Amino acid sequence: MKNNFISIGKILNFHGVQGEAKLGYSKNREDFLSELKEVYVLQGNEYIPLEVVRIRFTPKCGIIKFKGIDTLNDILEYKNKLLFVPETTAREHLDEDEFLIDELVGLDVYDGEKKVGAVVGVSNNGASDLLSVRTKGDNVSLVPFVKAIVLSVDIKSRRIQINNIEGLLS
Repeated sequence: MKNNFISIGKILNFHGVQGEAKLGYSKNREDFLSELKEVYVLQGNEYIPLEVVRIRFTPKCGIIKFKGIDTLNDILEYKNKLLFVPETTAREHLDEDEFLIDELVGLDVYDGEKKVGAVVGVSNNGASDLLSVRTKGDNVSLVPFVKAIVLSVDIKSRRIQINNIEGLLS
């Protein structure tokens, strides 16, 4: 079985001269990132493992150190590279009401029993995640992924139930 990988961050730049790197990542994922012992970087068609020695966090980014990468020149080859973990690792760290983006894209969106659209993307505005929902009129509306609006997500049935408040979907 082929292992699927999920991106968990990006090496933005070097940090100092000891081989550390600045890591960009999604908000509120510090606990998950702190538990990682190994991440992968894609080189060509191959995922190459990197052993995490330590990670700490600043208000703007993470600072990560890998085993065997000890100089500025060592880390520079990874600048702007995405970091990955196996999909199974990412799933183990999801809360009950959290989902991977690829699980949500393509799901049908319902208001009661009426299909009102389908999810075509997921983004974040800093306050909450947003579902991009393409409606029957071919418009795309941003739906805040909050409990008051998104009532339920059923991956098996490929269905999201929403509270379609007035003006939400155009």
